[in-house]
Amino acid sequence: FGILFIFIETKNKNREPRVRSLRELTYQDAFLIGIFQLIAAIFPGTSRSGATIVGGLFLGVSRTAAAEFTFFLAIPVMAGASILKIAKYGLSFSAEEIFMLLTAMVTAFLVSVLVIRFLMDYIKSHNFKVFGWYRIFLGMGVLAYFIVM
Repeated sequence: FGILFIFIETKNKNREPRVRSLRELTYQDAFLIGIFQLIAAIFPGTSRSGATIVGGLFLGVSRTAAAEFTFFLAIPVMAGASILKIAKYGLSFSAEEIFMLLTAMVTAFLVSVLVIRFLMDYIKSHNFKVFGWYRIFLGMGVLAYFIVM
């Protein structure tokens, strides 16, 4: 997806987004972006958020609208995954485990809000190419590690 980020950002450089805000996003757009999320589910190691942002950009959605939609799309996915994991452990938690779980949830929520706020401010004046290069170099590093090992 690193190469796709760079390609799509280059392709969209001088184009006006077809969809500028979440309010302009159609059900068809949402469905098609969801297909990109499905691609991430099929291929292990693919970033779900990266796939949905790339999908949005590919469809002509602005960076901010694509990122916002991706974060909102994560809410039911993360909630469902959390519920499945809690159910998997039989709902038999001690008071200490419940406290630790709640503390972790609140901490994760607060950190997520800070990171999302930073990212949304960042993409208002920057593109996603840096994330594309990050993915490429990280992938090369991981490949090099496994080749050496």
